[in-house]
Amino acid sequence: MQVLSKMTSVPVTCLEYVHPWTPSCTLATAELMIVGVQYCLRIYAAVYALSLAMRGRIPSLPELTKTLRGWLQSTVFLTTNAYSYSMAMCLLRRVLGSFNFYTVSYVPAFLAALVSIMIERSSRRGMLALYVSNVATETFWNMLQARGLVRSIPYGEIIIFGISTSVLMYCFRRNRQLDYRDSMFDVVRFAIGDSEVMKPEPVASVEGSSSSTTDGKNRANQRTKSPKFPLPFIQAFLQAYTQLTGRLKAMGKHTLCRHRHGCLYDTLSSGARMFSMGLGIQVVMKLVLQMRKFISRPAMIRKTFLNKDIAKLGLFLGGFTSIYKMSSCLLRHLTNSDSPMFAFPSGLLASVAFAFYSDNTIALYVMWKTLQIIYNWGIDKGYLPKVPGFTVLLYATSTALLFHAATIEPESLRASYWKFLYSISGGRITIMDRSGFDVYGMNTTGQIRNMIELCKTQPILQGRLS
Repeated sequence: MQVLSKMTSVPVTCLEYVHPWTPSCTLATAELMIVGVQYCLRIYAAVYALSLAMRGRIPSLPELTKTLRGWLQSTVFLTTNAYSYSMAMCLLRRVLGSFNFYTVSYVPAFLAALVSIMIERSSRRGMLALYVSNVATETFWNMLQARGLVRSIPYGEIIIFGISTSVLMYCFRRNRQLDYRDSMFDVVRFAIGDSEVMKPEPVASVEGSSSSTTDGKNRANQRTKSPKFPLPFIQAFLQAYTQLTGRLKAMGKHTLCRHRHGCLYDTLSSGARMFSMGLGIQVVMKLVLQMRKFISRPAMIRKTFLNKDIAKLGLFLGGFTSIYKMSSCLLRHLTNSDSPMFAFPSGLLASVAFAFYSDNTIALYVMWKTLQIIYNWGIDKGYLPKVPGFTVLLYATSTALLFHAATIEPESLRASYWKFLYSISGGRITIMDRSGFDVYGMNTTGQIRNMIELCKTQPILQGRLS
C-alpha cells in the first residue's frame, strides 16, 4: 500500500469518519455533550466530595457553595473539551474540504482544549496541564519508539526519578519552599522532615546534644516503669522496645545534624514510619477496590495480603527515606560540613529504592513538578522569560497529542487514558471509522482492533468494551 505524505489530503467526510452512527454533525455533537455531562458530573462529584472529606471537618455553607460552583464549572470544562473536539473536526472538514494527517485530530483537539481550559478555574489549570503533560510525555516517547527513533533505556524510569528527585531535594534543602508554595514540598517535608533544610539558626552544641540525650535516657527509663499489662509477654516486649529505642536515641549525632536524636534512630524511625504508611495505603486500596471479590471469595483475603507485592510501596517509601537520611548524615560526619549539594548524592543513592515500586507515572510526575519549580525559579532570577499563557498552551498541546494518538496510533497511548476517552465519549471512540487514514502507514485500523482486544482482557476496561 502506498504511504501518503502527512500533508496529503484524504477525501474522507465527517460522516464516514467522525460520526458514522448519525448523518447530522449537530446531532453527533449534541449526543457527545449529553453523554459527557453525565460522565463528568459523576467523576467530579467524587473528586470534590473527596476534597471536602479530606478537610476532616463539617464544611460550612460558603464552602459547600464554593464546592458546588467548582463542581459545575469543572464539569462544563471537561464536557466542552469532549463535544467541541467533534464539532471542530466537522467544521475543519467543511472549511478545508478534506482531512490530512494533522487536521484529522491534532488541530481540532488543540482548538477544543484551548477553548475548554479557559472555562476551568485558573487555580486548577496548572494541575491539569501537569497531568496531561505527564501522559503526553510517555505517549510521545512510545510514538518515537514505534518509529524506531529511540530505544527504551533499562531502568529509565529510575534514572528520571533519581535526577528529578535530587534536584527537588536540593531546592528543599535550600528552603525554596518558602518562595514557591508547591505541594511537592509538602510531600518531601512529610517524608524527610525539616531536619534536612538548611537554616540559619544556630545548631545545638555537643554538650547540649549530650544533655538532651541524657534527658532522653531518663525519659526512657521512666517509660520502662509504665503500668503492667495482663499478659507478661506484652510487658516484656514493650520493655525491650523502650530500652532499644532509648539506646538508639542516645547514640551520637553530628553537631550539624538538626534532628533531635541520634542519626541511627532518626534514620530507622523515619524509614519505619514511611514503610508503615506505604503498607497501610496498599492494604486500604486492596480492601476498597476488591471488597466485592473478598465477600464472594473469602479465600482471596489471605492470598492477597500475604502476597509480597503488597509491601512494595512501603519498601519504596521506607527505603528512600532511610537511605536519604543515612547518606546525608554520613556526608556530614565524613566532611564535617553541611551543604545543599549533599542532596545530589543522597537523592541519587536513595532513588535506588524506587526499583521496588518503579512506575512511569510517578517518575514523570516528579520530573514535571521539578521542571515547573526550576522554571519559576528561572523567571524570578531573570534567567528565563515568562511566557504569557504558558500553562494554557502546555495543556492544549499535550491534550492534542493524546487525542491524536488515540485516533491514529492508539497503541502508543496509556490504557487508562484510553478508558477515559472511551467513557467520556460513551464508547463512540471505538465506532469512529479510521480506515481512510491507513494510507499514512500507521496501521491505524489494526491498532484500533488490537487496542480493543487488549483492553477487553484488562480489568481497567473489562465490562466497558464488552
